[in-house]
Amino acid sequence: MLTLFYLLVVEQVLQGLHNLWDGLRWLHMAQRRTGSHTGFYTPRVALICPIKGVEPGLEQNLAALTSFDYPDYEIFFAMASGEDPARKILEKLATSSKPRIHIVIAGRPEACGEKVNNLRAAAQQANEGYDVFVFADSDGRPGRRWLAQLVAPLADAKLGAVTTFRWFFRQGRGFWSALASAWNAPAATYLGEHHNNFCWGGGTAIRRERFEQASVYEFWNGSVSDDLSLTAALRRLGAPILFAPECLVPTVLDCDASGLLEFTNRQIIIARVYESRLWTLGGFAHLLYCGAVLTGIGLYFANLFTGAPAIHILLLAMVPPVFSMARGILRLTAVMELLPGWKSKLFADGWIWTLLAAVVPFLALWNTGVALFTREIRWRGIRYLLLSPGQTRILNR
Repeated sequence: MLTLFYLLVVEQVLQGLHNLWDGLRWLHMAQRRTGSHTGFYTPRVALICPIKGVEPGLEQNLAALTSFDYPDYEIFFAMASGEDPARKILEKLATSSKPRIHIVIAGRPEACGEKVNNLRAAAQQANEGYDVFVFADSDGRPGRRWLAQLVAPLADAKLGAVTTFRWFFRQGRGFWSALASAWNAPAATYLGEHHNNFCWGGGTAIRRERFEQASVYEFWNGSVSDDLSLTAALRRLGAPILFAPECLVPTVLDCDASGLLEFTNRQIIIARVYESRLWTLGGFAHLLYCGAVLTGIGLYFANLFTGAPAIHILLLAMVPPVFSMARGILRLTAVMELLPGWKSKLFADGWIWTLLAAVVPFLALWNTGVALFTREIRWRGIRYLLLSPGQTRILNR
């Protein structure tokens, strides 16, 4: 057992050094991109945002979507039902919004996710007269230059899409919201200056002609994941996805323990169905991390019981968490560059993305285990069974 522990620690040291190097590269990328010029490409944009229900901060979030420093865009808010309580907020917002607001009633989904159904209806309505589709989420609060920064790289007609990611801020002082934020943070650094990027549904820009060329509607048939299906469509086409870290979206979150598990389990189950290779690699990495830490702690207490030397084993068991927290510091430093308006909040809650980074792999390993035994998820009150990327069964309404 001791030999196994030493092997695990060596692997974790090597992985930790690689992760630190990768974290430094991500930080330097963020610093370069924040100082870059937006560009002059400003096509006519259809900004599409699906909505369901009135979530905390919704009115502020939607107001942010109407306040971009961008010359020519209209907003398509899509919902399943005209009776949705968010409609009153939209109608009020439409009276004062500078960009024109369209309210799209998509109807109930059939054998696909409600979000996908909403997006499809909105994209079909915005099919003519717009050069670029931009997809956003109703829980994000992007800055005024966000739309221009996200769209500008599409001046390169070879690009498939431009995407970004979210950064969770807890609304109050709840621990479970803090853990959700810490859990979400590493996913941002999966994206970068490489060829393995994926689209994120809360912030993706794509030329309308590219959207049609990639047959995205076909990939959305039977899908519950709008963004990973869009990613698959672009990969089949061989069209690259550019990551724009300067467009990172602040997202205010408030959840309890059950909400945390619902969110994290859903993300990992979706990854298993739509990105099985990433799910496998992530699960294996979390297993090695947790195995090293737990084996070391077990050996430490066993040695204490027998009177054998033990402190060196405990110190070695702490090596993986120390590397994880150091990577969290690099990530937090980068996000402070990307979201200067949120710097005070980032600094005040910095322990979330540093200290809790050492705990996140244990939760992620739990999520991976859940995904081994079920493909059922719950999303915005609806239960889905994910049979395959193109086949979804709705279990309730």
